This record gives sequence, structure tokens and C-alpha cells, in this order.
Amino acid sequence: MADQLVKIDIEEWEVPWELTRPRDPFVDGQGRVWFVGQVGDYIAYLEPESGEFTDYELEPGAGPHNLIVADDGMVWYAGNKLAHIGRLDPATGDIIEFEMPDPDARDPHTLVFDSQGDIWFTVQGGNFVGHLDTEDGEVRLVPVPTSSARPYGIVVGPDDRPWIAEFGSHKLATVDPESFELVEYDVPREGARPRRLEVTSDGAVWYVDYAEGFLGRLDPRSGEFTEWPVPGGSRAGAYGMAVDDRDRLWFVESTIRPNRLVGFDPAAGEFFSVTEIPSGGGVVRHMYFHAPTREIWFGTDTNNIGRARVP
Repeated sequence: MADQLVKIDIEEWEVPWELTRPRDPFVDGQGRVWFVGQVGDYIAYLEPESGEFTDYELEPGAGPHNLIVADDGMVWYAGNKLAHIGRLDPATGDIIEFEMPDPDARDPHTLVFDSQGDIWFTVQGGNFVGHLDTEDGEVRLVPVPTSSARPYGIVVGPDDRPWIAEFGSHKLATVDPESFELVEYDVPREGARPRRLEVTSDGAVWYVDYAEGFLGRLDPRSGEFTEWPVPGGSRAGAYGMAVDDRDRLWFVESTIRPNRLVGFDPAAGEFFSVTEIPSGGGVVRHMYFHAPTREIWFGTDTNNIGRARVP
């Protein structure tokens, strides 16, 4: 570990809707920070300059889990408890719902865009990886062969290939975007439970092991894994994750009180930053790096939207 750990500036805004689990922020082209209220059944955005919040109500019981914002300003969200992916037009408030084609795909979980503006997503309890064509609304589902794999975090690499963390197993997975063939990779420790992941510019796949406290790297070309114990130890609960524009990895130790934001530099092979989250965090579940401003955004179970400025 680095001799002098860097502490970074973190600012938080308290969300006005109490105990609604604000999470999974995404910054749009206007600088507004969109997020879902997982418990409150809403989509909202924060204007950081003014501190003002604006919300849009969803169907009761939707249980929104995640959102992403397209270049055209449309907000796409996972209706986790009502088995759909929704599209919100912020200008009108209109919502279109895209239902899952299989009733077993009951809980769309995390969404991510590919380079064409289509969406790959995970279905945790249903055990699928899905693809949504945003032009025609067609949904394709790929079953995960490992039983109860709980596909969770998902990212798309530089080659447009999605990578998935199987939180119910010790595996990562990827899907060929042309053939839709799914391939799994076993993390070397059977007790590992990868939860979130990122891909660096060299195509390496990085993940955090929530169960046993490791940051790991998979080289997809060789299949080789490399792992580092996280600063908080085996019970740190490494969870929310982001990669910045310098290919440094950031994640939150979510079972430590207060939660801690940790930075890792792959070039040096060391952890260089540990910063406590001022509100305590509760649990930080997902993070988003906004390259134009070099900021990491996150939501907390303590009912805040947070911003970390990376050095």
C-alpha cells in the first residue's frame, strides 16, 4: 500500500424524500445527476449548482433499481419489481414500458449502453443476461448456465462485449454480441462473490469480491486472474465500483462504518487513496464516473447523493 494515502474531497446532498434509498446516479448532457429512489418508486435528478431536486413518479411497486441516460436525453430504468425496462421522456413525463418476454425474467437489475445505444442488462433472480434494442424495443434473453448465478453488475468493454459479475457464484461471464453465446470464467477462490466490475482501456476486467475482500483482474486473452486484498480486509464488503479516465479503480468498502472510498492504481499495483464518506454511506451500491468533470457520483442508504472529485 502507498506510504501516504491520498484523501479526496467528497460532497453530499441530502435527498428530500426520506428513506427512499437513492441510488445509481448518471450525469446527463446538461450536468443534471439522475438517480432512482429504489424504495420510493421515483426517478429524480439533482442540479448540483443549485442543490435543487426534481422527481418523476413511477408506477407503484416498480422498485426501480438502476438508470442510464441516452444521448438524446431519454432516461432508461430497470423496473426491478414489475419485470420491465422503462423509458422516461423528461420533457413530457411520458413513460414507455418494455416487458420481459419470459415470465422467469422477473427482475431486471442493472442496465448499460453499448456503442450503438442499445442496452445490455442483468436479471438477477431470473438468472439471465438481456439485450434491448432501443430502436424497435426487442428484448433478447440469454440464460446463465450456472444455477442461481445471480447476474448482477454489468459493463461493456472497448470491443462492445458485455461482462457480468455472477454474485451468486464465484464466476464472471461474457456474451458474444453477435452470436449471443455466453462464456463463464471461474474466479480462483470458490468463496468469492464478485458483485460489481469495470473494464479498463486495455480490455482487462476488474471486479470487487464482496464476500472475501479482494480486488481482482481478469485478462480475457489469457484467462489469468490476479488479485489484491482490499485495505479493509476480508469483511470490507467491497461493492460500488468505478474506473476513472486514468484507468484507476475506485470502490467502496460498504460494510465498514463509515463506508470508505478506496482508490487503486494498476500501474503501480497499489492502493493509493482511502477516504471516509461523510454521511457514513450506510451502503454505496453503484457508482458513476463523469469524465468531463472527473467526478465520481454515488447514492447512499443514508439518503444522500454524493460526489467525489478524483485527483
